[in-house]
Amino acid sequence: MKLGRLHLKCRRAPTSAFPALACTRGFRSNAALEALTKASENKTQNIVLYNYPSFSAAYSALFAYLFHSHLQSPCLVLPFSAVEPLRVEDVCIDGLKTCYFLDFLGPRGFAAELSRRTMCQVIAFDHRKSVVSKITIPEDCSQNLIFHMDTERSSSTIAYEYFSAKLLEMRSNDAEIINLLSWKEQDRVEKVLKYIEDLDLRRGTLEDVKAFSIGLSECRSHLNCIINPHMYKQLLKICAKDLISKGNSQIRTRQEEAIKFLDRVFRVRLGRGFYGDCLGVRADGNPSLSDEIGKELSRRSSAAGLRPIGAVIYMQGKNLKMCLRSTDEGTDTSEVAKAYGGGGFPCSSSFIIRMDEYNEWLSVNTT
Repeated sequence: MKLGRLHLKCRRAPTSAFPALACTRGFRSNAALEALTKASENKTQNIVLYNYPSFSAAYSALFAYLFHSHLQSPCLVLPFSAVEPLRVEDVCIDGLKTCYFLDFLGPRGFAAELSRRTMCQVIAFDHRKSVVSKITIPEDCSQNLIFHMDTERSSSTIAYEYFSAKLLEMRSNDAEIINLLSWKEQDRVEKVLKYIEDLDLRRGTLEDVKAFSIGLSECRSHLNCIINPHMYKQLLKICAKDLISKGNSQIRTRQEEAIKFLDRVFRVRLGRGFYGDCLGVRADGNPSLSDEIGKELSRRSSAAGLRPIGAVIYMQGKNLKMCLRSTDEGTDTSEVAKAYGGGGFPCSSSFIIRMDEYNEWLSVNTT
């Protein structure tokens, strides 16, 4: 099957597909529409749309911005979110030659329709295995649609290498070689990209990646370049070491708060005992601590000769929710969750449980 210009690296078959708009995110705000109108009046040739609020997309937007800045080529950068996605007609501006989709491929048929209407080139970057099977390139757009897909690297890494190489290629005849980033910026940004890639691909192999994620999450509110014109400077200044330090501080604080619940531990007969027994605790009003409480309960449950699972129970609206956590790689908590209509991962899962059923799981014996 002919797919036009598709740059694809995928070592594993794609998993279940997302709904048509699941990976699309963009703001159709008055400010965005006004910016597009102005770009049309100025016959701006380049538009950059980035998946909001994704850090991988924001850094990709930074690289696109720097690339065009070095070339002194005007470009319009806009966030693209699921709040109300931009429409094809919004982006069909006069003079458009290239439109980049960063960390997403757009709604179904969006890229092809945009290319067909404007005759522009659409260049998209993504790393999700789930979208590979959804890529289709109509025959009449095959030369104008380029998809850079690599499931072994994050979108930000793919975009960074693409724009860096493109800049060197276009500046190859100049006496002075211009890099996308300064040497000082390059070291700092590349370290951040490694951690973002570890999170995007769910590898969890880098040391302190959880602390990095917690520290980075506080910056998420800065990722809308429309209301935050300082986004690019802020991204360049982000330091992985500082984020890890901040994240570790928060982890210690949360662990101290979690310990306060552990004097009210009781025994839980999972599935009325069918899945064994473990330790549990009620944490009503503190659902955000379920991970820390659950993991500590898992360790204590194992030490007590029970299954290495911690059960954290709290009211969620009018429902009772049970979160299961385990620190043991050989234990799959999701088998319990799935049996009761929930889901998750082996080490972390949850489900809603009826009060009468929950009471059948409790043991009169406390630890």
